[in-house]
Amino acid sequence: MSSAKVFSNPEALGPEDVMKRLKAFIAERPDQGWDDAWKNGVTPWDAKTVLPPLRDLIESGAVKFPTSGRALVPGCGKGYDAIFIASTLGLDTLAADISPTAVEAANALLASGTVGAPGAKVTFKEADFFKMTLPEDQKFDLIYDYTFFVAISPSRRLEWGRQITALTKPGAYLITLMFPLDQPPDVQGPPNYLRPEHYDEPLKGWTRILYEEPKNSLPTHVGREMIAVWKKNE
Repeated sequence: MSSAKVFSNPEALGPEDVMKRLKAFIAERPDQGWDDAWKNGVTPWDAKTVLPPLRDLIESGAVKFPTSGRALVPGCGKGYDAIFIASTLGLDTLAADISPTAVEAANALLASGTVGAPGAKVTFKEADFFKMTLPEDQKFDLIYDYTFFVAISPSRRLEWGRQITALTKPGAYLITLMFPLDQPPDVQGPPNYLRPEHYDEPLKGWTRILYEEPKNSLPTHVGREMIAVWKKNE
């Protein structure tokens, strides 16, 4: 029997209590804790909408992203951003999460037809990003990371970079929405301590082609995030 705690009214919690509950879930059950959080509605990263910096980046045309091929969204949560990528860029998008509850919620959102373009090619799958392997002809043209990098232990960030590289084609793109950038160095995550330069070593072999503070952010994200686009060296 699971020892996971169940909280009956997560909506009544303040932001600090939500984070305490999340950290308690992960400390108790490092892998299954993410599903415990979803089951209990303790999901402070879930914006319940497409994130404004991602929307603005793609709609601006500032970067000529591919409009055919495949995309990956690890740690996709409920899937708003994944559905948006599939709908706007036309990419066959795989959205993966370690939580079956999150995947179930994402599939329900997709089936509702309330978000995204009709016929958007997006598949939600329960999967461990670090265990994914692909043949060459199925590798990704684009990966999008929002709060996945800060959710994993900092000790796995180099492994994250190796896996990003292994799963992508030469010339592929990576979008990193870096949040939150105001955590102290001694923070006990998740989310873990993050600074923009923390991506540099894991992404050796990639070139950063865009880096900016978003013009539009969620109210709770203003001044706490940056968005970057990386291109894999060919």
